[in-house]
Amino acid sequence: MKLYFAPETCSLSPHIVLRELGLPFELVKVDNKTKRTADGQNFLAVNPKGYVAALQLENGEVLTEGPAIVQYLADLRPEAKLAPANGSWQRVRLQESLNFITSEIHAGLSPLFNATLPDGVKTVFKDKLRRRLDQVASTLEQHDYLLGAQFGVADAYLFTVLRWTALFSIDLAEWPAIARYMENIGSRATVKSALAAETAA
Repeated sequence: MKLYFAPETCSLSPHIVLRELGLPFELVKVDNKTKRTADGQNFLAVNPKGYVAALQLENGEVLTEGPAIVQYLADLRPEAKLAPANGSWQRVRLQESLNFITSEIHAGLSPLFNATLPDGVKTVFKDKLRRRLDQVASTLEQHDYLLGAQFGVADAYLFTVLRWTALFSIDLAEWPAIARYMENIGSRATVKSALAAETAA
């Protein structure tokens, strides 16, 4: 498999999951501005949507959208228990969690990357995001991970997008449960190796 990635983007999430599962894969770096890969490909030929992550399978199929990719990967090694079994109630809860991260946290942070956005508009987005982080903190005050006691694919995704808060002066120390969660996940060997590999690429 090939994982097309760009540093400091949401492609870190499937990258972490691949390492957690011990699956063989090749990292291919993408320049988000030029849409060229490090090996000279036109990334738009791989993913016409133009963004990472994209996972190219051995049969040539390309899977996009982080929440879909991480569930696909987890199902390749169900014994690792990074995702509940398909068809179970807990799997629905996982999908609920992934959708919340996508629509409320990831999408809530994305506009802040726009340098032309007026400060007043950024404040509106930050205020809404803080309310969502209150909800996340409420969950993490009760459990070590989003779905309970077991690290899973939703945690890889949430960790990835919450790392961006530092770019926008949102201090996660305001939510001790989230700060503790980030420190816990950041200390995992797979997370450290994924970050190191992306920095070195």
